[in-house]
Amino acid sequence: MIKEAMFYEKLEKNRVHCYLCAHHCKIAPSGLGICGVRQNKDGTLYTLVYAEPIAYQVDPIEKKPLYHFFPGSASYSIATIGCNFKCGFCQNWQISQMSKKDSEYIASKVMPEEIVKSAKKKNCRSISYTYTEPTIFFEYAYETAGLAKTEGLYNNFVTNGYMTKEALEKIHPFLDAANVDLKSFREEFYREVCKASLKPVLDSIRLMKELGIWIEITTLLIPGQNDSEEELGNIAKFIASMGKDIPWHVSRFHPDYQFLNYAPTPVEALRKAKAIGESLGLRYVYLGNVPQGLDTYCHKCGKLLIQRVYFDIHKNNTKGGLCNFCGTTLGGRY
Repeated sequence: MIKEAMFYEKLEKNRVHCYLCAHHCKIAPSGLGICGVRQNKDGTLYTLVYAEPIAYQVDPIEKKPLYHFFPGSASYSIATIGCNFKCGFCQNWQISQMSKKDSEYIASKVMPEEIVKSAKKKNCRSISYTYTEPTIFFEYAYETAGLAKTEGLYNNFVTNGYMTKEALEKIHPFLDAANVDLKSFREEFYREVCKASLKPVLDSIRLMKELGIWIEITTLLIPGQNDSEEELGNIAKFIASMGKDIPWHVSRFHPDYQFLNYAPTPVEALRKAKAIGESLGLRYVYLGNVPQGLDTYCHKCGKLLIQRVYFDIHKNNTKGGLCNFCGTTLGGRY
């Protein structure tokens, strides 16, 4: 289903300038943007994935991962094909790296109101725009999020953070939380591995914080690529500079897509990252893609507050976002 896109301007000779994301694609007639799902048709830019989810299902909110955003709740997850990054280590590459050029792709049609209706029917607290990059299906996400708000549901993005200021400011009245992949703290990593740039991601994270969107950060640790003590320290310092309550998820890499020759991340490397983050003042550092390091502790009294076994909560010693032992307020939304 095609729909005229938001965030573009017409140029001469039927070219268009898309400014939905930081790539700022200038697209010739019949051409596609880097994302593979926005096309210039005779001087008008269209989104080609509106109401065409490739995945829609109920997940625990912890799977996003969002540990401080209504912990233990269910979230209705949706995604379309496409992404504006080309990460060689992508673990959802089968759908994220698919383009509308791929003729074998047959989409189902699910309108925004149907997504919201399903989310409510399945007792979800929120809708998650996830699996691929929600920015590239912005029109679909924006309309769904607006309807969700009117029905008392929350919205969150699981994102690479490469949207423009204009896009983020447009959706922020409906967007309650975001887990942002901060893949590295080096420009060359973003340029060579993701075919993107670091600065727009940092700018988006800062703007989300200013707009009052709850943020959690995820870094997938790839051995020899982004796991040096210096780089981990720089990431932790950046997060702490915006707020020590911002959770940092350091996740285990496993070989996938174009990174099949890399070894899985040693668990000890994850523990090292957690120690670095905590030494620099971060109150909540979690391990990902492993069964340990998932629990939440009170940063004041040190007591166990939320015990997790994979994506399930087995113990919750909080009420209304407060520690049951000392009354300290946890960062997050509850």
